Order: sequence, then C-alpha cells, then structure tokens
Amino acid sequence: MASVPEDGPIGFVGLGNMGAPMARNLIKAGRKVVAFDVNEAMLASLTSAGATAAASPAAVVAQARTVVTMLPSIPTVRQVYLGENGLVGASRTGDLFIDCSTIEPATAQEVATAVQARGASLVDAPVSGGTIGAEQATLTFMVGGTEESVRIAQVLLSLMGKKSVHCGDVGMGTAAKLCNNLVLGISMAAVCEGHALADRLGLDQKKLADILNTSSGRCWSSDTYNPCPGVMEGVPSARGYSGGFACDLMIKDLGLASAAAHSSKTKLALPLGSLALQLYSLMSMHGAGNKDFSGLYKFIVEAQKQ
Repeated sequence: MASVPEDGPIGFVGLGNMGAPMARNLIKAGRKVVAFDVNEAMLASLTSAGATAAASPAAVVAQARTVVTMLPSIPTVRQVYLGENGLVGASRTGDLFIDCSTIEPATAQEVATAVQARGASLVDAPVSGGTIGAEQATLTFMVGGTEESVRIAQVLLSLMGKKSVHCGDVGMGTAAKLCNNLVLGISMAAVCEGHALADRLGLDQKKLADILNTSSGRCWSSDTYNPCPGVMEGVPSARGYSGGFACDLMIKDLGLASAAAHSSKTKLALPLGSLALQLYSLMSMHGAGNKDFSGLYKFIVEAQKQ
C-alpha cells in the first residue's frame, strides 16, 4: 500500500511554468525534493532553491517513494512513465505516483494499470488555478484514484494547493479538468471579445472590468486573470503575455475535450468549444502559440485593425 513518509524525499518530474513553482512550494514546506527535467536550466534553477537533481525519471524514483509529475503532453507522459529509464520500470511495491498533467482519461488509466502491475499506485490530479495558483500554492486539484491513494496524496497536495476534490476512480480527475478547461477557454474568449468591443467603443477598460467583476459577467478570466493590458497587475497581460498558460496548451486541452466528447458512448457536440478552439488556433498560426492564452485579446483587436 502506498504511503508518504513525513520526512522522506519527494520526487518531481516536469519543471515548466506550473511544475517549477509547485516543486518550490514543497521545498518551502520543508520537504526534500529530488527532481528531473529535460531542460537543464529549469533543473538548475530548482537545485539552487534546494532540490537535488536526478539524471532521469528512473533515478528520481530510485531516491523517492512518492513522485509528482507535471508534464505537457500525452507522448511525454508515456515516455516518462513507460519509456526507457522511466518511472514504472524503476518503481517498487508501495510507491505512489501523482500525475498532475492534463491528458486523456484513457491515458491516465493506461499508465495506472502499468503502475499497479508493479505493486505501486497512481492518482491523476490535474490542477486549476494557473501559474498564479502554482506560485501562491492556491491550486485546486481534481483527483482520481482509490480512496486510500487519494487520502495519502492529499497530504502533499495540501502543500501545493488550497483544495483537492476526489472525483472518482483513476481518470476522473482528468475528466474533470477537461470539462473545466473547456469552460475556461470559452469564458476567456468571451472576456477578450467584451474588452475588444470596449476598445472599439472607447469605453475605459478598467471601468468595464469593474462592471464585469461585480455583475453577471463575472468570471475567473475577468476578475483574476484579466486579458486586457493595464487592467490588472501580476497577470500575463501586464507583461506582454509572457509566462502563464500557453495558447498552444489551451489548444491541446480543447482538442482533448473534443476528442473525449467524440469518443464517449453517445457522441457529444461541443459547438462553443469548437469555435474557441478555432480562435486559439488562429492566434497560434499568427505566431503567438507560446504566449499566454489570454493574449487572444491582443489577437482579436489587432487582427481586425489590419
């Protein structure tokens, strides 16, 4: 049975915009972290904060009985877990894996099956809250797994976030995340269009944001992560849309949601999700795929001025 030693090292694989601050919060909480990332600069940055570097995912699990992963794509998840020098091949009975990546429910279940064959456990625990939540340890985790594995995982999740919800068996955390990001992608597009209209009409953007945030248009995309430059400090729109949640990642998540809808027992159309996916895809095609997805505001405004 999986367990989280109170003073044992925690493994962490994947130190991108989300993973790095999450790992830093574990260090701040007094946990020893053994980390790996293919980006040597990101790995060096975390080691300077107190982590120990490992040469591969297998080397991480050799030193830590509990490993958190935050990875950008399904192929990367499969490689890190199932590939050469991967986590599964080096795992032992009783190890616990917490995968915070956003992937398909079927992939989470596939990896969990391989982990269970080694006598270890896996929970899928994708997050909501963005880079701000990762930095401030206010993330919400959507968790799938057995009652016992989730209970143990929540000990660590509480150090990186403010809330965790047990959504069901393995794969249901990922299912919840896809539903959440479907709504997020659509709502951000709506807020961007609202602010673009305000730009055309000459309405003060801060006044519009104040109205949205205290009326029926209120949502996270406006009151916490506003996409219009000059409205809010500390968000990607205040720094040229750098950092944050890349447009290409939103495209990935909306694509996963669409694929899940089409592969469900009764196929489900997602018309608003499909339109949002087209907008973010156009933004990416115009060279802004690596910018935060809230940069859709800039794309809408500038594309229609041409």
